[in-house]
Amino acid sequence: MKYKCKICGHIYDPEVGDIPGGIAAGTPFEDIPDNWVCPICGVTKKDYEPI
Repeated sequence: MKYKCKICGHIYDPEVGDIPGGIAAGTPFEDIPDNWVCPICGVTKKDYEPI
């Protein structure tokens, strides 16, 4: 399942991950550390919603 930032619209796709942010491809959103932030606007995981 993909997740969308409610602030800027960034899409977190588990198949892609966030390599620059230290999140490997294949990492489910639930397994991302709580201190991870949106690579575009800097908000936390709580500001993402499933899509």
